[in-house]
Amino acid sequence: MSAEQYNKLFDEVIKKYHVIDSVDQPFENPFNKNSFEHLLYRKNWIDTVQWHYEDIIRLPNIDPVEAIVLKRKIDASNQDRTDMVEFIDSYFLNKFKDVKVKDGAKINSETPAWAIDRLSILALKIYHMNEEATRESASEEHRAKCQEKLNVLLEQRVDLSTAIDDLLNDFSTGEKFMKVYKQMKMYNDEDTNPMLYAKK
Repeated sequence: MSAEQYNKLFDEVIKKYHVIDSVDQPFENPFNKNSFEHLLYRKNWIDTVQWHYEDIIRLPNIDPVEAIVLKRKIDASNQDRTDMVEFIDSYFLNKFKDVKVKDGAKINSETPAWAIDRLSILALKIYHMNEEATRESASEEHRAKCQEKLNVLLEQRVDLSTAIDDLLNDFSTGEKFMKVYKQMKMYNDEDTNPMLYAKK
C-alpha cells in the first residue's frame, strides 16, 4: 500500500464514523484481522473517537463528574493509540526483517508508524476544517480563513505522504534501517505513576 491508499482508508473511516457521529457507537472493522488494512482502520477509528472525546470535554458547562469519566476514557484511548502504533511498527519490522542493510545506512528519527499516526490525525484535521470552510451558518470571512487553512493541510498531506513512501522505499532497499523504541508510557502504569502506587 502507498500513503495515498492510507489516506483513502482514513477518509473512509472518518466518513463512516460521522454517519452516526457518536463516541458510543459500536465499532466494526471490515478488514481481515490479519491484514495491514485492519490495523490502519482500527488506528484511525481510535483517533476519530478521541478527537470527539476532546471536543466533548471542552464543553464550557460539562458536568465535573462526567468530565472525570471522560478524562479516563481519553487516557485509555491514548494508550490504545500508542499500542496500535507499536503494532503497526511491528508489521514493518517483520516486513523488512530480511532486507540486507547497506553499509552506511542511517536510522530515521521517526518510525513509519508514528509518521502514519500523524497522517491519521491530519485526515481528521482536513475533514473538520473542510466542514468549517463550507459551513453555511458561518460568515464568509470565517469560511475563507478556514479554506486557507484547509489548503495548507492538504499540501501538508501531500508532503507527508511522499515522505512516508520515500521512507518505506529506503527501508526496502536497505538505505535506512528500522529501530523501534517502546513509548513506555508511565501515567497509566500503577508501578511507575507515583499518584497511583502511593495509594496502594
